[in-house]
Amino acid sequence: MTSLRFVEKLRDLVGSVEVVLSDIWGVVHNGLEAFPEACEALHTYRQQGGTVILITNAPRPADSVQRQLRKLGVADDTYDAIVSSGDLTRHFVAGHPGKKIFWLGPERDSSIHRGLDAVIGPLEQADYIICTGLFDDETESAEDYRAMMLQALERKLPLICANPDIVVERGDRLIYCAGAIAELYRELGGEVIFYGKPHRPIYERAMQLAAEQRGRPAALNRVLAIGDSVRTDLAGAHGFGIDLLFVTRGIHSEDFEGIEQLDPASVKELFGHPPRALMRELRW
Repeated sequence: MTSLRFVEKLRDLVGSVEVVLSDIWGVVHNGLEAFPEACEALHTYRQQGGTVILITNAPRPADSVQRQLRKLGVADDTYDAIVSSGDLTRHFVAGHPGKKIFWLGPERDSSIHRGLDAVIGPLEQADYIICTGLFDDETESAEDYRAMMLQALERKLPLICANPDIVVERGDRLIYCAGAIAELYRELGGEVIFYGKPHRPIYERAMQLAAEQRGRPAALNRVLAIGDSVRTDLAGAHGFGIDLLFVTRGIHSEDFEGIEQLDPASVKELFGHPPRALMRELRW
């Protein structure tokens, strides 16, 4: 295993890359504002013939994600398409019409069942759980849901996790996501179905969208993922067989503070399977 250095520019990595699969939260914005240099980098890559698919664990459909990006100042020409874990979760709901759902998550995620034959009800009557997050992610953690998960376990309810992330940045803070509750339920012995990174279906859908944009499929050795999470972005890219550019400004920023180069032992400890390169923040 070799050392890992920080690179300064995306342009130094994409000479033979046809498709970029970029994470959103932590790479393109922090939940409160867009990162202008990151947006410009992806836009410039597209202008030079590349295809950019934004790939996100947001528990909302792609059109809702796009509206949020616009509000944060991320222009439509930054990317070609969006694929979200919310899209894949909606596909599951559509495939189980008439089933009763206990929806666990904040009201802002209500688009997860918009327009579907979804019967929302209490936990005591549900056939399965859709978890898009915590009811109040500003003040709660997964532990606040232990009693609820034990109740669900008694009824052997499957939990569909629409966002496998454990935490995400909101400004300069980390807040808990649906993945934290899903992991608790799994530890208790519950059945969990994950949609989103690092699981394969979201990458397959992203590659399908890229092929539609380009008119032909791209070889995996011409695809570069970009992300800031070891657990989701790096593990997902490795499992799918593509390289990853790891952006360190995100949820792991404290681990990389003051570091210019990682020795092989540190690479193994932090990453397991190393990314192709490190970058503090995405720029062209």
